[in-house]
Formats: sequence, C-alpha cells, structure tokens
Amino acid sequence: MASNICSIRRFVRAQIATGLVSLLGVAAQAHAVTLEELAKQLQDLKTQNAALQQKVDKLEATQTQQSSKVEQQAQAVEKVQESVKTAAAASADSESVESTTIGSYGEIGYTRPSKSTDQTNVNIQRAVIFLGHRFDDSTKFQSEFEWENAITSYADSGEAEVEQLYIEHTFKNGLVSTAGLYLMPAGLINQHHEPTAYYGVFRPDVDTKIIPSTWREVGLALQKEMDNGLTWEGGVTTDQNLSGWDPASDEGRVRGPLQAIHGEGQFAKAHDVAVHASLNYRAPGVLLGASAFSGKIGQKQPDFLGNDARVLLWEVHGRYEPGSWDLAGEYARGTISNVDALNRSFWENTTNPTLVPSLFYGGYVQVAYRFFKEDYFKLTPFARYEILNTAAGFGNLSGPLGIPSNPTENIWTVGLSFFIGNDVVLKADYRHYKNDQFPSPSPPGWTKGNSLNLGLGYSF
Repeated sequence: MASNICSIRRFVRAQIATGLVSLLGVAAQAHAVTLEELAKQLQDLKTQNAALQQKVDKLEATQTQQSSKVEQQAQAVEKVQESVKTAAAASADSESVESTTIGSYGEIGYTRPSKSTDQTNVNIQRAVIFLGHRFDDSTKFQSEFEWENAITSYADSGEAEVEQLYIEHTFKNGLVSTAGLYLMPAGLINQHHEPTAYYGVFRPDVDTKIIPSTWREVGLALQKEMDNGLTWEGGVTTDQNLSGWDPASDEGRVRGPLQAIHGEGQFAKAHDVAVHASLNYRAPGVLLGASAFSGKIGQKQPDFLGNDARVLLWEVHGRYEPGSWDLAGEYARGTISNVDALNRSFWENTTNPTLVPSLFYGGYVQVAYRFFKEDYFKLTPFARYEILNTAAGFGNLSGPLGIPSNPTENIWTVGLSFFIGNDVVLKADYRHYKNDQFPSPSPPGWTKGNSLNLGLGYSF
C-alpha cells in the first residue's frame, strides 16, 4: 500500500513539472497564446492536482484503517494464544492431579485377655499410606508404606516397612504384567487385608501363621482376566531363606514357619527363587479360587545343611454371598522337605530347639449376616471356626528322636462389625482357643488367647 502512494505522489509531481514546462513554452510563444488561455490552463492543472491529492488522502486513510485492523487482529491472536497456554497448563495440572492417587487404611485394637486381665492393652496395629500414579492408560505405579504398633525404634516392637512397590503394565490383549514388590495371590485376606475387608478385630490366625501376613515377594508376574469369569496369574519371585531359621527362638512355632523366614524385600537372599500360580473364578456373589507357591529355600549358604530344602504351600478358598448372607472358607497346607539333617543338628546342639516342620496347615469356615444392607449403616454379626497347626510333623525324625508334633489348635471367634458407609467400621468379638488360652508374651500379640476385643478401622 505504501509503494502505491509513493507512485501516485511521483505521478503528481511529474504532472506539475510538465504543466510548468508547458507554461514556459506558452510564454515563449506568447505571440500565439493569450493571457486568458494561459490562466485557463493553470486552473485545469490546479483542478487535477486537487483530485490527485484527494486520492492520496483517501489511500492514506485506508492504509491507516487497515493497519489498525491488523494490529487489533494481532492482539486478538495473542490473547487467544495466552488463553490456550493457560488452558493447557491447567489441563496438565488437572491431569497430573487425577493421575496421582493417595489412600490409606488403619486400625486400632483393644484386647482384654480373660485369663490374664493384667495384659489388657490398646494398640495402633497399623497405619498405612497408599501412593499410586498412572503414567498413561497402560502403565501405573502402586505402593504401600506401613507402620505397625505405633512406634518404630530399636527398643520398640513396632515396624516401618514397604508393603508394596511395583509397576504394572497392561498390554493391548489384556495381559497385565507386574514387576517389583507385590503381594502373593494366596487366600482370601493376603491381597485384600484392609480392616473393612474382613470380619473380626484381628485377621484370622490361618491368614497370619500358615499364609504369612502380609506376604509379599520381589518378582515378575503375568495376569489375565478372561471373559468367562476366570482370572489366572503366574510369576517368578524371591523365596524364603531357611538359613535364617533360629532354633533357639519359638518364632517358627508361634508366628508360623514361613513368617519366620520370609525376606520381605530387605536384602532378600536370591540364589534360589520360587514360582507361584493362582486361578480364581468370579461371578455375582461367588468367588472360587486356588493358589500354589513352591521353590528351594536353602539359598546355597556355606556349610548350611538345609541347602536342598524345598517349600510347597497350596491353598483353596471360596466365598458365597446369597442375599444378606456372607459364607466363606479357606484351607492352606504347606510342606518343607529335605530338612532331616538340619533338624538333627538343631536337636544335638540346641537346648529344647524349635525344629523346622515338615508339615503345617490350617483352615476355617465363616458365616456372617448383613443387616440394613441397603442403608448407610450396616450391622454384620459373624462366627468363624479355625483349625491350624504350625508344626504338624518333623518328617523322619518324629519317630527315631521322639519329637512330638504340635497339638492342633481350634479357635472360635464370634462378633459383629458395624459399618458406617463402606469405609469405616467398628468391631467387637470374642476369641476362644482350645490350647493357647493365654496371650503370647514374645512376639507380643501373635497368639491373642481367650480375649474380648474391640476395634476401629478405616480405608479409602
């Protein structure tokens, strides 16, 4: 536009110059042109010049108008760009918040042993923080950090531990892979152990002493949920470490054999590894499942007599929920083989040793009824009968050395759970043991003994 105006101006100057030249020519030829004619020609030139000036002014006004519009459009574009940037940043922040999740569960228990009331106590059993993050639609991170028994220090019996820490990736065909520290798919409680997921102030003894609670290993696993309701899982993980067995302690008997030797991801011996597999069928109100875990547990330690030892733990479980009823059952059985030489050395070198059992087992049946099932509050009385034996035999040594097996324990638990919504529960129960009617002094609380128990739990 500016180049057009300059061209017009040059044209106007040329026209004026031409007119002056013509006037000079006319003056030179004054004999042929009158003054009247000269004045007329000068007037015509003024008229043309005025017309040209109007065109120039009009073009300049148009250019100014268009420049203003361009500037306004540029400002509008800049505002849109800023809005887009702000919206994108807000969206990114929102997506980040939505893809990162925080949760928690915890429980507090009150125990009054009926045969030793001086041992009445209140304990913050667990406080757990869950942290998860979804990187994209296929990959996510899961973790749980747990504190047990309120205080963790050298002089206290509390624990601080990483309960889960793994990456999960889902492939396009629905196959799910897991890598890291994850919970073993064993029984009804191990993977779903929040206080709102089971009845009773404390977890069933079978799910703590036979299936170690909370049982986790470091490894790799694959899982697939089928269209027919079946879900299968299999993996390779770290294994137990039998070289850590302490024959001078009663931990293997009181807490259970696998509870006493599992690594929990803390410098876990990994010369020997284990395999696990599970299969579950789910339908509305129905769960049926089984799992198995097996591997060598000697870990090839120098001069260790148990390097050829092998563990096998299998279990079956089921749950049926017709209407307001909740019926459940579980049975677990474990063996530890090739430990005769190790147990003989314990017998010969330790006073009253705790030997490695060749057989341990346990199971329970449970019935519960939900009142006010459709309401915000739910009251659920329940009853559970358990049997378990943490040392049911010692292989070939039971006969020659006269080593007696543990008596089979029988436990009745009756109580009720009062749910506030689905995430808060108040609990009360009474436990009755056939044999171990007194609470265990060490480790504290692993055998509750005959006791009245109250509890508070939550999860979100």
